[in-house]
Amino acid sequence: MKTFNKSFRLNASAEDIYACLTNPYTIELWSGYPANMPAEPGGDFTLFGGDISGRLIKLVPGKEIEHEWFFGKQNKPSPVKITLIEKGGVTELKVVQSEIPDEDFENMSEGWKDQIIDGIASFLNPNF
Repeated sequence: MKTFNKSFRLNASAEDIYACLTNPYTIELWSGYPANMPAEPGGDFTLFGGDISGRLIKLVPGKEIEHEWFFGKQNKPSPVKITLIEKGGVTELKVVQSEIPDEDFENMSEGWKDQIIDGIASFLNPNF
C-alpha cells in the first residue's frame, strides 16, 4: 500500500475549488462525467461516471474534505483528505490519500493531476 501526498496551487478561491469538489453539478461541468455527491457526510458518492466511488466522511466548507475511496476487491477503504488554504486569491490544495494498492498508485497519482486538478483549473480559469 502506498500514500499519495501532494500540494497544488490553483489561481482560484478556496470556496470555488470547494464547490468544484463537493457540488455534483459543478463536478459534472469540469469533469464531463456524471457525478453523485451527497450534501452531508456519511453518504456514498461516485465520480467520473462511477469510475471512482466512496463515502463522504467530513466537510468543512471552503477548508477541508475527507472521503474514503474503494478499490475493486480491496476490503479496506483508501482515506482521502483534501485541505484548502487560500492566500491572496491563490489556493493551495493539499491531497493526502493513503492505503492505495501498489498496482493502482501510478494511475491514481496521474489521475489526481491530469483529471482532477487540471480539470478544475481549466474550468475555473479557462483562459489562464
